[in-house]
Formats: sequence, C-alpha cells, structure tokens
Amino acid sequence: VQLQASGGGTAQPGGSLRLSCAASGLTLENYAVGWFRQAPGKEREGVSCISSSAGMTYYADSVKGRLTISRDNVKNTVSLQIDSLKPEDTAVYYCATGPPVCLSSRGKITDYGMEYWGKGTLVTVSS
Repeated sequence: VQLQASGGGTAQPGGSLRLSCAASGLTLENYAVGWFRQAPGKEREGVSCISSSAGMTYYADSVKGRLTISRDNVKNTVSLQIDSLKPEDTAVYYCATGPPVCLSSRGKITDYGMEYWGKGTLVTVSS
C-alpha cells in the first residue's frame, strides 16, 4: 500500500492550493482519509478527515470554512482544497488512512488507526 500526497507549493496569502492524495494497493473509498500537517517546531495536527461510506467530513476549528475535503472514487484519490491561505498554513501536509471512520479526541482529529501515510507535500504561504 502506498499513499502519495501532491499539490503543495508556494502561494501568496489569500490564495488557494489543492492537495491530492493518491493511493495504490488500497481502495480509498473503503477507508477514512485524514489530512494532517506539521509546521516547523510544532506538533502534527489533524486538519481534515473524510469517513468511508457516508463520507462524513470533519475539519479542525483552526481551518473551518477554508478547507474542503473530497473524494474521487474513480481516480482513487482524496483532495484537500485550501482557500484563503494564511502564513500559518505553512507546513508539510500528509494524508493518511486506515480506519473506516474518522476518529477524534477532545474535539480534535486524531491519527488513531491511521496505518498508512504518504510522504507529505510542503505548503508555503508567503508574500
């Protein structure tokens, strides 16, 4: 099983980026897929997750309203659209999968059960 995150790059504040997570050896439709990010000097945080089957979506409070997670089951990918980029969005973004549903703890998206991880894609927001 391999996950590959792509779509990162450098963008200006207020701009948009669309990240993509492609899978091989696994049908993403059957699993929850989470997006996590790690900024320099900070702990990794879950920013969004989409569950399998019903496709329930979840977002961290810090990004709510600016991120949209979606699936393309034909392409076996999960995308993360980031709008109204802020400098604090600068981080390496990872996609991960494993459990059938998104898991949270104390209102935060967790990586519990996320067995498979992509290598990450760097997002830099700078003017």
